[in-house]
Amino acid sequence: MIVGPGARIGPYEVTALIGEGGMGKVWRAHHALLKRDDALKVLPDAFADDADRLARFQREAQVLASLNHPNIAHVYGLETSDGTRALVMELVEGPTVADRIAHGAIPLEESLSIARQIADALGAAHERGIIHRDLKPANVKVRPDGAVKVLDFGLAKALDSGPASGAAVESPTITSPAMTRAGIILGTAAYMSPEQARGKPVDKRADIWSFGVVLYEMLTGRRPFQGEDVTETLAAVVMKEPELGRAPFQVRRLLSKCLEKDPKKRLHDIGDVWTLLDDDAARAPARFPKTAAALIGVLALALVVVSVLYWRAARDVEQPLERLPVDLGPDVSLGSGIGADVIISPDGTRLVWVSNSRLFTRRLDQTNAVELPDTAGAAAPFFKPDGRSVGFFAQGMLKAVSFESGEVKILCAAANGAGGSWGEDGFIIAALTQSRLSRIPEAGGTPELLMERQPQSGESLRWPHILPGGKAVLFTASSFNPFPSFDEGSIEVLSIESRQRKTLQRGGTYGRYIPASDGQGHLLYVAGGTLFAIRLDPERLELVGEPVPMLEEVAYGPNPNGTARFDVSRTGTLIYRTGPAGVPVTVQWVDSSGTLEPVLADPAVYARPTVSPDGRRLAVEMLEKQKSYIWVRNLRLGGMSKVTADGRSYVPLWSPDSRYIVFGSPDGTWWTPSDHASPQPLIKSGRAQMPWSFTRDGKQIAIQDWSGSSWDVTVATIESGRDGVKSVKTEPVVNSESAETHPTFSPDDRWLAYTSNDSGSPEVYVRAYPNAGRRFQISNAGGSYSRWGPAGSRTLFFEDDYRIMAATYTIKGDEFVVEQVRPWSETTLAQPFGNAKNYDLAPDGKRVIALIPARTQEHQVIFLRNFADELRRRVPVGR
Repeated sequence: MIVGPGARIGPYEVTALIGEGGMGKVWRAHHALLKRDDALKVLPDAFADDADRLARFQREAQVLASLNHPNIAHVYGLETSDGTRALVMELVEGPTVADRIAHGAIPLEESLSIARQIADALGAAHERGIIHRDLKPANVKVRPDGAVKVLDFGLAKALDSGPASGAAVESPTITSPAMTRAGIILGTAAYMSPEQARGKPVDKRADIWSFGVVLYEMLTGRRPFQGEDVTETLAAVVMKEPELGRAPFQVRRLLSKCLEKDPKKRLHDIGDVWTLLDDDAARAPARFPKTAAALIGVLALALVVVSVLYWRAARDVEQPLERLPVDLGPDVSLGSGIGADVIISPDGTRLVWVSNSRLFTRRLDQTNAVELPDTAGAAAPFFKPDGRSVGFFAQGMLKAVSFESGEVKILCAAANGAGGSWGEDGFIIAALTQSRLSRIPEAGGTPELLMERQPQSGESLRWPHILPGGKAVLFTASSFNPFPSFDEGSIEVLSIESRQRKTLQRGGTYGRYIPASDGQGHLLYVAGGTLFAIRLDPERLELVGEPVPMLEEVAYGPNPNGTARFDVSRTGTLIYRTGPAGVPVTVQWVDSSGTLEPVLADPAVYARPTVSPDGRRLAVEMLEKQKSYIWVRNLRLGGMSKVTADGRSYVPLWSPDSRYIVFGSPDGTWWTPSDHASPQPLIKSGRAQMPWSFTRDGKQIAIQDWSGSSWDVTVATIESGRDGVKSVKTEPVVNSESAETHPTFSPDDRWLAYTSNDSGSPEVYVRAYPNAGRRFQISNAGGSYSRWGPAGSRTLFFEDDYRIMAATYTIKGDEFVVEQVRPWSETTLAQPFGNAKNYDLAPDGKRVIALIPARTQEHQVIFLRNFADELRRRVPVGR
């Protein structure tokens, strides 16, 4: 059978190719019953034609499956499907040692930590009579928590086809046209023992040789035996001596015993590795240096060795920065409309992330993720200090979920939440709206006001972060308008006791604090996609020194919310997502059954897709480098064209005849012919506006209008002249202190649907138009972005927790009566940037065009261990 994504092998569905080598391809596969991802090594086709060899392999695989050690990737068994056979193995996340070496030599302490775990794995296997035969950096993985897993134990022997001669018999990744039998090659040339290279029988001492080669390469960044080709490499293994002078002094004796060419003189047992290292550490001071400088150097080396031996207890020693990609799984679609996509627990042992608008978690010492219950619509998660629960925003509420019980608590209403922080004192400080910071008991209850923006101050307050001790909280302040620039915002601090605030740093967003052992810590923040660090005295609440750029290409923004996609633990680990501002998504047709048809399949930061009334074209907003443009796609012929050029274009709206596009901007409403870019002002209001709906005759537009402190609903009446628009008259229709958004006319222009948050959470309402009268509530558990079905359908659609709902209704005189509200589709829509509209109805009402989450690429999420140590090295200590 042809193996590829979607193929089934036994109970497994193949999802992605992980790697490929001389012993076959390795695929990620999902076990539907166990809800677990494993690795499948698909064996070469030659197995199907060799019954004896297959039986031998099955016997060997049974022996391998008996290995049970924390540093050995487990073999679960063998699966067969349509003649294809695959070995089922534990899926290990993280880079290989080969990946690490590609960036240069690995520091001594870390190399010895990895080597110790490799030696433990080899010792456990050797006790069972199992020899690895192909130990090399590519067969050793380092998980994000630092645990080492040795892969492919014994596969070289298991895949062997029987007696053969010559060096080729011993190298699984060396191939030539003459080699016609799969598995004929066992061991990689540069890591072979001399006896292996000569084609002689091998025992556990061959693994000890390979261990020495791997350790040498980790410490020096180069292999001890190299050549231009396989022949030269094998000759070097057999004839040349390694240049041990390149390795640190304290491991040279160990390396010399591992790399003895005569196996009789070589170290006999891998367990003796650490006895040799301990002896060398004890011997180091007795080398009789001739100068004081030499004595100091030897003592320093001894100290390093001692710190290596007890590295887990000596955490005050600065550790080298480790940069590791994080693979959250093939089905993950990271995307939080607000807040970070991925967060790390305070103790650095657990991750939580937002995927498909739900929360997932995984401990770093485990491989399988768990979906947290009842977290639909989740955004902006944040950990409890003990790491046992996580808070989040959803459905216009602040909530918390326990990892142990799975219980979800509603803590309070959060009409427009913008971040929270959980304190050691049992209180959460959160921006429940963007105009105030509040303190909420962790068990839930009435919020206590900590501070609010001054009247007419034009501020937005968000992203609180409690400093150690709970006496002060960081937060971000920016211009209070619908399109604030957070590169021009400021990091502020509020004293909880005095309620006094002061500015710490101008020009940035999303301030976070990471402690240091010297009493001062570091303030981290993002500006222009760069992560900066500066010393912060948490007692005096003062910065010391100047900001230092630490990382580039940190995903942040976009400007409607000032999010930065990173998080830090108290233990000094940082996790972040690379990429553009906003969340890359795809645009696809969706029907009520959930069937998807791609329209814009390449992920980009799209928002507010809308289909022309004639069904021929799609207009969509796209974010590029923090600027927003309107693009149009021909749905029949394909191709994209940009119709706006100033980077300040929002919410495209088609005219009823499909000839024009009206769109919003920070200073009013504009229009343009859809076939070329020549925008003209329609309403010069000097304030932000977003058009959402035309009446049937095209003479009136329902507009979301910025009042200076919130959104209101305005209707613009257009009088056309001979040469175009003659005049525009606007009048308020729905205005209050709450936010009223997304107004849309019914097909007969008799009713106006809109969203209001005056109940504490966004809900969809309908009122008569133009005579307002009473309003009728449509949603009852949160809702927004309503769209009317075609005339006669008696259906009003809206979005709730990133699902499309359908409300059927009847009209009884002046009464708007909702008969039923149900999910129209179970498809989860993407969280667009700034929580912008994420779907639109097709003209026939049978399907929608929607933003669909794009799968997250592995390299987009980066894990930086020992980041606090890197800060101490690069950011000077304050005075």
